[in-house]
Amino acid sequence: MIRIAVVSGKGGTGKTVVTAALADLIPGSLVLADCDVDAANLSLVIPHEMKSARPYFGMQCAEIDTETCTGCGACRAYCRFDAIEETENGLKVNPLLCEGCAVCELVCPERAVTMKPRMAGEIYASSTSRGPLSHARLFPGAGTSGLLVQEVKQAALSSSGEMPLMLIDGPPGIGCPAMATLSGMDAVIIVTEPSISAVHDLRRLVEVCRGFQVRLFLVINRADLDPEMTASIREYCADENISVLGTIPFDPAVLSAVRAGKPVTGGSSPAALALCEVRDALCAALGVTE
Repeated sequence: MIRIAVVSGKGGTGKTVVTAALADLIPGSLVLADCDVDAANLSLVIPHEMKSARPYFGMQCAEIDTETCTGCGACRAYCRFDAIEETENGLKVNPLLCEGCAVCELVCPERAVTMKPRMAGEIYASSTSRGPLSHARLFPGAGTSGLLVQEVKQAALSSSGEMPLMLIDGPPGIGCPAMATLSGMDAVIIVTEPSISAVHDLRRLVEVCRGFQVRLFLVINRADLDPEMTASIREYCADENISVLGTIPFDPAVLSAVRAGKPVTGGSSPAALALCEVRDALCAALGVTE
């Protein structure tokens, strides 16, 4: 199986639009995964039918038994995250601040503190016309997004059967979710745009990707908005030996397609035609035929 992740250095470069387009255009069956778990939206632009949902449990959370607690304050004194608060009803744990380290459980002389499972999101299995889609929703304020990415990827692999290709919509940035996404990939497509912040974050992401020894490709979205900076991005890619799969022009049809909840490649707009060229270059580079 060829495993491809589409990522970006900064958010808003059009990463999910490119992922949806490739999912629509790449020949043969494939398995899809949305690993941008903090803002999963691939399912918004790919028609799908949800088949199942299951809870995701991230970090444990401390819980204080108020009947056993004597209010000595040892747990509060040792909590480096200030997650334990004094209330009129005794000591309470603020679940938004608790990091699940369990120090409070260890130092409590009355054993009034226990660590409890904490539901932090949901993992979904859906079907699309191109193959199964694994995606998730992380609850606001919940952590462990990197762990959730791993579970989404594993769910996708479990549903892949003999499918020859896995396509992932990855997160922006270089944090834990990005690291978890890049792990185990054969190829990574970075989507950028000709702006100062995008180029800055592109360089950081390339450095991170080098550590995973993956084949690197680049797509420049809205390239016609600043031809001079687009040219400088091409020069940077040549110096870094990164293959540029193509450029996509600014195209109002992209926004219309997103609003309609479908890939832009359903039409023949300039962006759709450019994405066909990106697909052709990617398939030729990876030897994808069907």
